[in-house]
Amino acid sequence: METRKHLAAEKKRCNSHNCAQSVVCTYCDRVGLPEGTALDIAGAYGTGMGNMEGTCGAIVGAGMIIGLATRDRNLSRSRMKELMTRFQERNGATRCKLLKGIETGKVLRDCPDCVADASEFLEDILGESL
Repeated sequence: METRKHLAAEKKRCNSHNCAQSVVCTYCDRVGLPEGTALDIAGAYGTGMGNMEGTCGAIVGAGMIIGLATRDRNLSRSRMKELMTRFQERNGATRCKLLKGIETGKVLRDCPDCVADASEFLEDILGESL
C-alpha cells in the first residue's frame, strides 16, 4: 500500500510537480484546499526559496500545510521548527543548494527523498490533525 509520503515523492519523481507542490497537493484535501489553488500557491517554491539559495521547497510546502492544519500562529511556528530540526538532523541541511551539492559536488539528498522526508515529518508532527 502506498502511503501519502510515497505519493508525494512520486509526484516529484515523475516531474509533474515541483517539491513544494508535491507536498502541498498530496495533503491539500486534508486541509480543505482545492488542488488547483495548491498548485498555484506552491508554484514559486520549486528549486527552493530563491532558486536554490534558500529553504528546500518540500519543507516550505510542509509549512504551508502546517499553517492550514493548525490555524494558530504560535503552534504553526513551533511545529515548523520541529519539522526543520528533524529534516536537518536526517539530511545535514535544509537549504536546497546544500542538499543538491551545488557548491560541494556532494549531493546530500535527492528531491523525491526530500519530499518523502518532509511528508513523513509532517504526518508525525500533525498526527490526528492531518
